[in-house]
Amino acid sequence: MPKTKHIVIVGAGPGGLCAGMLLSQRGFKVSIFEKNAEVGGRNRPINMNGFVFDTGPTFLLMKYILDEMFQLCGKRSQDYLEFFKLDPMYQLLFSDRAVNVYSDHDKMRAELQQSFPEGSTGFDAYLKQEGQRFQKLYPCIKRDYSSWKAFFSLDLIRALPYLALNHSVFSNLGRYFKEEKMRLVFSFQSKYLGMSPWQCPALFTMLAYLEHEYGIYHVKGGLNKIAEAMAKVITEQGGTIHTNSPIESLIIDNKIVKGVRLPDGSEMIADEVIVNADFAYAMTNLIKPNELKQHSPEKLKKLEYSCSTFMLYLGVNKRYDIPHHNIVFAEDYNTNITNIFRNKTLSKDFSFYVQNASVTDDSLAPEGKSTLYVLVPMPNNQSNIDWEKTCAEMREQVLTAMETRLGMSDIREQIACEKIITPKTWATEENVFMGATFSLSHKFSQLLYWRPHNQFQELEQCYLVGGGTHPGSGLPTIYESARISTNLICQKYGVTFNNA
Repeated sequence: MPKTKHIVIVGAGPGGLCAGMLLSQRGFKVSIFEKNAEVGGRNRPINMNGFVFDTGPTFLLMKYILDEMFQLCGKRSQDYLEFFKLDPMYQLLFSDRAVNVYSDHDKMRAELQQSFPEGSTGFDAYLKQEGQRFQKLYPCIKRDYSSWKAFFSLDLIRALPYLALNHSVFSNLGRYFKEEKMRLVFSFQSKYLGMSPWQCPALFTMLAYLEHEYGIYHVKGGLNKIAEAMAKVITEQGGTIHTNSPIESLIIDNKIVKGVRLPDGSEMIADEVIVNADFAYAMTNLIKPNELKQHSPEKLKKLEYSCSTFMLYLGVNKRYDIPHHNIVFAEDYNTNITNIFRNKTLSKDFSFYVQNASVTDDSLAPEGKSTLYVLVPMPNNQSNIDWEKTCAEMREQVLTAMETRLGMSDIREQIACEKIITPKTWATEENVFMGATFSLSHKFSQLLYWRPHNQFQELEQCYLVGGGTHPGSGLPTIYESARISTNLICQKYGVTFNNA
């Protein structure tokens, strides 16, 4: 019976590909439409003059979730991908010290002992308590919240004491660590959600725990190879992927999504449609303005969105002696964060991240050369910053910061090729609403039942995957969104499945 059911997926990002992989394995006819020439969405490669960059995510957390997705298809991730576990995971650079962060707990204790006056006091309590938080909350992440009945579950009741509703990540870390910089070692991960650690709900204190417990991984060729591998599995299972194929609109009849309309006017009819485009972009561009009430364009503008990013992708003519992952903190981190999230203004003193992946993976650049991926958190486009006027100046400031903070004194002379993405171009070229790279904010009132539902609440035969739906932003949670939406479709049609 499922063979007769056709699922159309809008967007070949991580969520769309993962959903396509699971559905094609379970016997559905799957058609994916992707506007770009390559699959992956923000998980796709950028190729320039023999240099290869990841557009977005640069490391894999909770690898076992990715492994599970392949296992559900009767596949092994290691047959498609080559993984490198990184330890140290990354280097943190403050104005007065550098800290290497390890997933090896003994090495981490020694590093904390050496780097901070309070030493490793509190680290074991952190691992124990945040481990318990994760064990209680993870079942809630894997559930769907398409109804109040689904929301009021035994899993959530058990998790309530661990939500710490009156705390932020930063304040919650005060239970374990005293010094501000010590807390930043375990709270800057709020940026993975595009949030300030002073505002991010305390339940996300477990993000750093996940790094320390499971480690982080690089994939040979870049994380874009995950998207390529998923696409290969889909085609092996009979699914179809249409690249260079944007969607003009959803076909909606009496609040029921019947398929998709292409720019040439042709239509692809489907039994169910999964939307993997950026949520707010899709609701404002693929659907008529008067079609939605709860998520009308006016109401979408009133929601809270994540920060944006200024990106530099640099192909350089040498290898730099810095670690694979480097996070450089502004001297006044609090002010920098306040400017990004509250004031929505630029900072002369800013934090930034540099990936120097060629020290691990020589397949990313021509021999003797390397790729540098630079990310600077920025206000989203609610700031009204004129990026056409600001871009060149920002580039110079970033290069100067790389010179002074990372010792790359010759960086300008070594650049062979480059690409820039600004908050504006995230919106205009990548179809990211407000240029909010990490989608909707993850404040508590936009989580679980209050985040757009996996089975979209305003339209029938419409499902969501990606960072803008439950459980949220980040590759592991995006894969979980695909699993949730896929399972809901299978339950609708009585298709049995293994849920790992």
